[in-house]
Amino acid sequence: MPLLAPALAPAEPRPLPSPGAPTQLEHYNTLTMTFLHTCCQPLRGLALLLTALPLGLHAQQAGPAQVSGQLVEAANGQPLPFADVLLLRAADSTLVTGAQTGLDGTFKAEHLALGRYILRAQALNFKPVRRVFALSAGAPALALGPLKLAASATQLGEVRVVAQKAVVQQELGKTVINVEKDLSSVGGTAVNVLQNVPSVAVDATGTVSLRGSSNLTILIDGKPAGTSNGGPGPRLDQIPASQIAQVEVMTNPSAKYDASGVGVINIITKKNKKDGWNGQAALNLGTRDKYAPSLSLSRHHGKATWSLGYDGSDQMYRTRTNSSQTALLTDGATSSSLFTTQEGTGRQQNRNHTLNLGLTYDLPKEQTLSLSVQPHYEHQTETDNQTLTQQTVGAPGVITQYGQELADVKVKVLESSADYRRTWEAHKGRELTANAGGVLIDADVPVSQLLTGGPRPAGFTQAQRVQAQIFFGQADFTRPTADGKGKLEAGLKLQTLHNTGSTAMRKPTDNPGDGFQLDPANSFNYAFTQLMPAAYATFQRTLSHGWSAQGGLRTEATFLSGGVENRNAAIDKSYVNLFPSATVAKELGKEPGQNRLQFSYARRLNRPDFMQQLPIQMYQDPRNYRQGNANLLPEFSHNVELGHQLNLTGGASITNTVFARFTQNAIRRVRTIDTAATRTNNVGVVTRETFDNVGTTNSFGFETTWAQPLTKWWRVSASGSLYYSQIAANALNAANRAALAGTARLANNFTPRKGLDVQLTGDIRSTVLTAQGRQLPTGGLDIALRQQLFQERAALTLRVSDLLNTQVRRTELATPELQTSLYSKYETRVAWLGFTWYIGASKPGKKIDNGPSGGGGFGG
Repeated sequence: MPLLAPALAPAEPRPLPSPGAPTQLEHYNTLTMTFLHTCCQPLRGLALLLTALPLGLHAQQAGPAQVSGQLVEAANGQPLPFADVLLLRAADSTLVTGAQTGLDGTFKAEHLALGRYILRAQALNFKPVRRVFALSAGAPALALGPLKLAASATQLGEVRVVAQKAVVQQELGKTVINVEKDLSSVGGTAVNVLQNVPSVAVDATGTVSLRGSSNLTILIDGKPAGTSNGGPGPRLDQIPASQIAQVEVMTNPSAKYDASGVGVINIITKKNKKDGWNGQAALNLGTRDKYAPSLSLSRHHGKATWSLGYDGSDQMYRTRTNSSQTALLTDGATSSSLFTTQEGTGRQQNRNHTLNLGLTYDLPKEQTLSLSVQPHYEHQTETDNQTLTQQTVGAPGVITQYGQELADVKVKVLESSADYRRTWEAHKGRELTANAGGVLIDADVPVSQLLTGGPRPAGFTQAQRVQAQIFFGQADFTRPTADGKGKLEAGLKLQTLHNTGSTAMRKPTDNPGDGFQLDPANSFNYAFTQLMPAAYATFQRTLSHGWSAQGGLRTEATFLSGGVENRNAAIDKSYVNLFPSATVAKELGKEPGQNRLQFSYARRLNRPDFMQQLPIQMYQDPRNYRQGNANLLPEFSHNVELGHQLNLTGGASITNTVFARFTQNAIRRVRTIDTAATRTNNVGVVTRETFDNVGTTNSFGFETTWAQPLTKWWRVSASGSLYYSQIAANALNAANRAALAGTARLANNFTPRKGLDVQLTGDIRSTVLTAQGRQLPTGGLDIALRQQLFQERAALTLRVSDLLNTQVRRTELATPELQTSLYSKYETRVAWLGFTWYIGASKPGKKIDNGPSGGGGFGG
């Protein structure tokens, strides 16, 4: 098509169009406004105005006449909001102006010249209505009665609506959570999402465990992103659920994935390649000072897709704790028992701001390049007031102390990555991908804890500074076999972590008026570097009679070195290991995945981190310090699974899995009482925590999930697990223990009428053994409702977490020298009210594929 059109020929006279036959220009204008309606709804009024201005001014000058009316549904007489009304000059079908109906379906077009007009009213999913009228000097104002639009069954040619997915999709070895369908995560974080996953448990501190182990590998879009389960970078409770599209939980991953941890959690963020502007804006308000705004936008034009997102939160939470403790203090041949109680109330305020910037560009020859940058800022303040009483058993007198712990933590994180993808149209399935990126972390953690009321002041102030740099690079190649029944995957990966930090501790002087003085014994600077290269290869093949198999081998090396400045404390470790994996599956039904039996095996690794091996004292608070073990060895495990998946007609599915884990060189926490520090520090019982290898521990378990639509408006899903776990004791003089534990969850999803979704979820967890004692049972009930508004352009959501306020953390610790009972109540019952506006082709809980030439833009 030439860029410059030829000169226009003189216009030929043509007859006036009949009222029932639209002209070519009218048809063009109609198509134009239909596009604006479906693609640009939030800016549609402006688009109508901008489109009408030049044409209307060219056609005729504004006058005193006007026309008004109302659009309603023909079936029930309900008003039609946000519908388009077009006014065209009857003489040549030139667009004069346009209007949009309000919430009550009314419209008005003013400042019209006298003359004959064609009115065309249209709304998505309704048949258009056309009227011809005239405005004269005797009747310059015309009020049309209700114009009835009948529902249309016509489907747009380039739009395919895919069936809605269930909240939790259970696959063998993998659980997929579709976050947009999970109402219990509205206003929440990744932790709220994971609380609904079979096999996964989340404690009050936000630590995630899988089948009883918190040793996990956590990825974002398949890449390390500074987010770890208690490691450096943003925690899971700082990742807004609004950023997340899906979460994949792999309990027995293949050799393609990192060998660290008993499993892999892969958080998949939202992406959009529909044409035009798409996304959503949301504001969630929670009871008692909780706010969470978010905005995500993407624009696809030509070969480029731009994305912009913001997630913020400002949330206040209250806590209440109490504990009692009896400790046996031994000094040579003498011993005594110290009994302490402690009560506390606290407030914690979290402020987080995350910005997401991204670009995906289609390069020539089936290549794609993606760039992303994500700055993150966290500011957490915490105040905890405590009352501590202590008494030596058998001795007179009780000491009462009053304490206050203050924290003002500031964390800055910058994540960036680049992704490259190459495919071959002539070789289906062949693919080359590569990614590289980095994470920069800068954290200031000042903490102070003061105790008054005793014989002398006690406590400390501590200023910690942590700076970490994580860099990674990976390349993967996939090549199918010539017959298309198998494929080979291979890849290389390199990840480095460099961490520098400092701790400056100050303790009070014996004279209260002298304030604090530096404690050189507990102040230090440290630095360490960890290098982890890896390579893998896997091959999978579809065999005859419904059999398929996959095998893989991964090798990983670990090089860790570092130490403390001006101290005789250094770590220098290196080791290389092989990690095989294998999967064998048998299709028992006619369709793939309908009735499947699968067995899998994988060898996994738990690397001890630098702090677990650094042999110096690091106080976490005045009563607890950690001291690493330089002789600590890595932990290895053999994981096996046997699972059966059955998909029935009507959407029902049942998955059962039997699993076992055999762990060698199991790492345990060893906690003992520091009698000397307890007697001299005047802060109650002081404990020392270190780490040790205890040999072999074993775990066995059974998991089941069931999902089924009971009626057209009611879908139920249930999951449960029961596992036998051997626990490494948390004391040098205590034996390992073993016990059964279980979890259960029931979710009900209701759709009482179109546009309204209701979700009721309940879960319970039995008593769980810990290394030093046990956690008592806990459970809760959540309810959420979502009402779609404005023809699914918006949604209003109400969610109440822990409706009965039953989620309480109760822990009992018991060793021959230490017995403790802990009660902790975090603010878990929160009512959230959220409003979400969907921009462009985005819709709640639906996946819309616009095809190669689909529309987009605001509206839709």
